[in-house]
This record gives sequence, C-alpha cells and structure tokens, in this order.
Amino acid sequence: MILNIDVQLAYQVTQRTDMLLQIEAADLDDQTPLESQLNMSGVTEVARVAADDGIGERVWISGDGVFRCDYAARVAIDRSETDLSALHGTAPHLLPAEAVRYLMPSRYCPSDEFQTFVAAEFGGLEGGARITAIRDWINSAFSYVPGVSNAQTTALDSFVQRQGICRDFAHVMVTLARASAIPARFASVYAPGVNPPDFHAVAEVFLEGNWHLVDATGMAAANEIARIGVGADAANVAFLNVFGQAGFVSQSVSIRTE
Repeated sequence: MILNIDVQLAYQVTQRTDMLLQIEAADLDDQTPLESQLNMSGVTEVARVAADDGIGERVWISGDGVFRCDYAARVAIDRSETDLSALHGTAPHLLPAEAVRYLMPSRYCPSDEFQTFVAAEFGGLEGGARITAIRDWINSAFSYVPGVSNAQTTALDSFVQRQGICRDFAHVMVTLARASAIPARFASVYAPGVNPPDFHAVAEVFLEGNWHLVDATGMAAANEIARIGVGADAANVAFLNVFGQAGFVSQSVSIRTE
C-alpha cells in the first residue's frame, strides 16, 4: 500500500523561538518514503537530529513571525497484519535492554496504578491474547469524543471518563499493557480513514521479539500505518515542541491511499 501524505501547519511566533518539529514519516524496514518534501517559511533550519529509538528524525528550527510548514510524501507500507492473540509475551528478565524502559510508568501512563485492575479484568490471559483483550475492551468501553481532553489529560483521567481522542486511547492501551508486564510505547503515525483527519496515535507492544502496532480506536489497521516517531508517551513525540510562545493559525492533515 502507498500513502499520500499532505500536511500544512501555520503558527504565529511573537519573538525568535526555538522549535522542534517531528512530522516526517520514518524510513524503516516496513515503510519506505518514495518521495518526500518539507518546505518551511518564517524559520531558519538549525539541525536534524535522530528521534527516540532511531525511528524518524526531528528538525530544530528557529522562528520569528508566521511559521509555515508544508510536508508532502508518498510512503510505501510493506507490513502485514498479525494475529496478535497468537503471539507469546517475554518474561521481563529476558527482555532486551531497549524494551525495558517501556515497562516503566511515564508522565501520561501511570501503569503502576493499574496492576490490580489488569489482574482482575484480564488475569486469565497472557501475551498477545491479553493485548487483544485489552484493545477490544478499550474499543468497546470508551467513546471517541473530540474536545473532552487536553494536553494534561493522563491515562488515569481517560480511564475514569471513558472517553477521549486517539491520544487518550493510545495512552490507556500503553498503560494497561505495561501494567501487564508487556513493554508498550506510544507511536505518532499517519493513517487513512482517521476521522477527523489529523495526526494519529496508536500503541506499539513488544511480543515475540518484535514491536507490533495496536490501534484501540479501531480506525487504523497495522498494514495501513506510517510511523512518524515513538516514545514513552505523547510528551516524547509531539509534532511540534515550542520552547517559547507560539499561537495556532491553521493546520490540515490529509492521507490518501493508492
């Protein structure tokens, strides 16, 4: 499958401000940018730096005035859907070093507060079978409602409210997986069929030695997703971090398949 990605961003910067941009689809074994163009105005590109876990890149920029960014890409996805329920987990003491950090609680994913819940709700299941049950439980128990959460909303908040957007669904998925001693990380992605069209968020879980995409919203299939970046939670993979003041002007994200 090939995804056609078009993104436009515009922000008003009142004084010279450093910003960290991460919107480009990563070049990975299972996804390949065939064409890619990033155009910016109102800024000076400072440097490209590797993103977390070597997945994707970030761009340091400095802006003053109206910052505009246009990103267009064609990305080939070469990834099959996997039956997660058939995959085995890995005992924590056998995990590779790079997966261990994703067992730990993080800013938006207080997994240590959910161990009793996952034991009671999913205690008879292990590995991929538990991940599938968690995914299906979130999908049925939560409502996708834009506007009910904000940048401070944690997985605990969403768990209580039982509603939110993709970011919140992913945080709950990551949290319950970690509470089950299964490494999980937050992934910022592009995917077709997301409604409303926007940057999308899913979880990735570590099973049988590999990372597997899981979308608790049910809007995106693993073989249709292009990763932008990954991290412990949304704080690590924001599409734009502003180290100063910037005001929103406009934003649009369009994903088409061919």
